[in-house]
Amino acid sequence: MKRAEHIIGIDEVGRGPLAGPVYVGAVAVPRNFDWTSAEGVRDSKKLTSRAREKWYKKLDGMRAAGQLNFATASSSSEMIDEKGIVLSIFAALEKCLTLLDANPKTCEILLDGNLRAPEQFVRQKTIIRGDDREPVISMASIVAKCRRDKLMKKLAVQFPDYGFEAHKGYGTLAHRTSIKKHGLCRLHRKTFCTRLLAGSTKSQVTSIKQVSRE
Repeated sequence: MKRAEHIIGIDEVGRGPLAGPVYVGAVAVPRNFDWTSAEGVRDSKKLTSRAREKWYKKLDGMRAAGQLNFATASSSSEMIDEKGIVLSIFAALEKCLTLLDANPKTCEILLDGNLRAPEQFVRQKTIIRGDDREPVISMASIVAKCRRDKLMKKLAVQFPDYGFEAHKGYGTLAHRTSIKKHGLCRLHRKTFCTRLLAGSTKSQVTSIKQVSRE
């Protein structure tokens, strides 16, 4: 088999939150990519918000210069409730590859954790802790994280009762408390909140149903 011309790193962000979409990031680099330009890149979870933004701007500049390409795609909370998180992630992953115009004959794909690419991509490898071990996957995690965080901050203006700008939809104590007080909004993954709602009073459940229809 002919050696791949491009390497694509893929990671997902937002698998576990109670609210908001799940994002997938994909970064494509040529086989002869100068890896010294990405020296020091790390898994987005191990970077500060400021460091992630700095890296995102650098990667965006490298994309503008034609050194690499990247894409992100998301699946909504409604899709997660309807199809489940696994299929929702896979749908976003497929869209990323489409946006990159990825050719199964000319690329190799490296994926984090238990992710899988469509079966026509025969040269693919899933790597445990890949977001920390493979720089191209680290870059994918950064672009996905920055794009998702930016969206959650924007949505926080529309839904000021929940503090999305701070916790980005994750199940922090402050977030759980706000759900019990205000009910669910349309950004919440109802299937992820069932245990939290199990202890709600009848009036709180009514409030949750009313708010979720807005």
